[in-house]
Amino acid sequence: MKTIALLPVITYPEPNPEMVVPRAVAMAAALGAQLHALAINVEIRNISNALSRRLVDVPKMTREAEALCRDRGEAFLAKVVLEAKRAGVDSTTDAVASNAPLLNDTAAIQARYYDLVLCAWEANNPTSRTTAQAIIFGSGRPTILLPEVEPVTKLHSVAIAWDGSRVAARAVADAHQVLRRASKITVLTVTGEKSLQETDAARRLAQGLNLRGLSAEAMPFVSEDCPVEVSLQERAIEIGADLMIMGAFGHTRLRGCR
Repeated sequence: MKTIALLPVITYPEPNPEMVVPRAVAMAAALGAQLHALAINVEIRNISNALSRRLVDVPKMTREAEALCRDRGEAFLAKVVLEAKRAGVDSTTDAVASNAPLLNDTAAIQARYYDLVLCAWEANNPTSRTTAQAIIFGSGRPTILLPEVEPVTKLHSVAIAWDGSRVAARAVADAHQVLRRASKITVLTVTGEKSLQETDAARRLAQGLNLRGLSAEAMPFVSEDCPVEVSLQERAIEIGADLMIMGAFGHTRLRGCR
């Protein structure tokens, strides 16, 4: 069965950065997935009246804004096709339009029809972050955040942020395509941050993964004087993880991710 990954790009007000394209193509290649890039352009409602048309040509401004978004979307999709061809990744593209307040909701709804979603995660691009949050909490599909780092070409080492909770278990189940490609899996559990239902949660998960033919080890550790999501990221980086699997606990913790 073919795996299809969605790469959504919202073109309004600030477009998703084109720099995410090589990262998305590389991740699709690492997962053996086909990449579908979808431009989500703005459709602005005409709310002008006779007076506003005399003072400011609102319809003209609307047409220009919509045309700019379409141009951004076409340029983004063309880059996806070019990068995917270079990498030998099958790709398809499409474009839809939505009212400005519903752009992120549109992205989340569209994402429900794909196996997983690849989202840009840029520090200085609010559009990429709000889009990612809408998809993570509204699509019901596994989502991979692509931060501003070198493209991941192979999923050799994968970390799992594990506390034994329902959302963590769901994240691990959704990540089966990632886990079966990893040659090394490290189960990270932060101790001392909150009361865990099981003191040996990391060991139990690692044991279960090993029984399924994967190579996993438990690594419980004490959190430093920083938020738990930051501690997990720092530890994942220290062990050289190419990707970290983490449940979507809430908007606050997601905003703390870098």
